[in-house]
Amino acid sequence: MNRYRIASIVVAIAAAGAFLAGCNGSSGEPRTTWNAAPAASSSSAPAGGTGGGEPVSALAAARSDASGVAGVQATTESSGVALTFDDGPDPNWTPKMLALLKKHDVRATFCLVGVQVQQFPQLVRDIVADGHTLCNHTWKHDTKLGTRSEDAIRADIKRTQDAIQAAAPGSSVKFFRHPGGMWTPRAVKVASDLGLTSIGWDVDPMDWNIAKYPAGNPMRDHILEVVRAKTQAGSIVLSHDAGGDRSGTLAAYEILLPELKKNFQLTAL
Repeated sequence: MNRYRIASIVVAIAAAGAFLAGCNGSSGEPRTTWNAAPAASSSSAPAGGTGGGEPVSALAAARSDASGVAGVQATTESSGVALTFDDGPDPNWTPKMLALLKKHDVRATFCLVGVQVQQFPQLVRDIVADGHTLCNHTWKHDTKLGTRSEDAIRADIKRTQDAIQAAAPGSSVKFFRHPGGMWTPRAVKVASDLGLTSIGWDVDPMDWNIAKYPAGNPMRDHILEVVRAKTQAGSIVLSHDAGGDRSGTLAAYEILLPELKKNFQLTAL
């Protein structure tokens, strides 16, 4: 191979490297990553745990970055990091999560399910009183809502909006999150028509999956590992304050909140 051939190869490799570097972000600069210590090893407890959350087989593939559908905001679009908690309010877990957030002076976003709002309106008022952001998470967590007619989607979202307003009069709800991340352009369009911004996530510790990561220490350690490894400036982190045993989620955030505050600006959407 002559020296001219070698020089051409070197130029090609350099060009490819420059292209890949530019793919890190629209600004040309990579998003800031978080180099926190790794989580402790998960215990060898067998898979299991009590349910009440979403079925693993139906939703495991759907828990992904929602930015694949146009109009879904999957990052904060700023340097801040947003913590989001889905499926509540729940009388067993929401008050404990609120107390933990208050202890660390952190504001988060709560994605509320209408039937839960209707049953536990005082918890909605508690969320608002603590300065957190509200998000519409549909009436009964219908993962197939986006496949239904525009009229059906609109009725579901509006019913949930009305329930939240009845529980906490004057509260502001500007966001919508489709259950399971099963977004469709139709659902995003209807939400937008109703003045709601559709929000996804880019960090998912799958704390709903207590069949794979049992409640308690195994789930805690799994959440620590994922959130520490994947959270960047601009991340939206998905977690839950309802839908099953959330002891692992609470234990993880007891550890994570001070770490996150040290490394990022935590912001409610």
